[in-house]
Amino acid sequence: MALADISEAITKVEFLYVTAPSGLSLREFGNLQSDKLASTKVKIIKAEKKATMTVAGIKGGMNEVEFNQKKGFAFNGYLSKYFPPELNISAKGYASELQQLFPDVIYSEKKGGTASKPLNTETILIPKAQWHEAFFMAQRLFDFPKEFTFPNPKGKKGETIFDGKPKKGVWTSQLEVTRGDDGFEQIVYVYSAKLFNSKVTIIKEGDAMKISKTEEIK
Repeated sequence: MALADISEAITKVEFLYVTAPSGLSLREFGNLQSDKLASTKVKIIKAEKKATMTVAGIKGGMNEVEFNQKKGFAFNGYLSKYFPPELNISAKGYASELQQLFPDVIYSEKKGGTASKPLNTETILIPKAQWHEAFFMAQRLFDFPKEFTFPNPKGKKGETIFDGKPKKGVWTSQLEVTRGDDGFEQIVYVYSAKLFNSKVTIIKEGDAMKISKTEEIK
């Protein structure tokens, strides 16, 4: 998605939502060195239409925003028109809530496998979203460990990031990143334990981001 398209979408939306897992700083001035004021859902006063900086591999600029009657600046690379999933909401429930504002969001479910090893796949297609937006959604929906931060689009073609503090009883918990010449090809979170295997896959499909979770019961 081109930055011009992102900026146009931002200017049409009065409120945007923070997609940084640790929150986003509302700063006094339009730079990253100014004092922090707050972080949450913000009202857009003026959108920056040019990419003036890159933060953790994400390009963007500083939007003038308002929160709790305080005005300041926030990095628009971490601002999204899509509200984040509530804690413990199902993928189907989240998609249903999104569809009320964004009818082009698509949810589907496919069941397979065998009676002894059922297989279930849930998929959400988010139009005109970006990689970091999809990652943030998937992490909240499917309970990625907070230690997994959004990976840099640039780096090795194949990279595996291991969970440094897996939960008790977890056999596998890792992030698998595949990159091409122009950035990500896919991001996969693999999680397995005694009773099930789970895989969450994030890919780009046309101008949309596709988030799929496949779970196999052993």
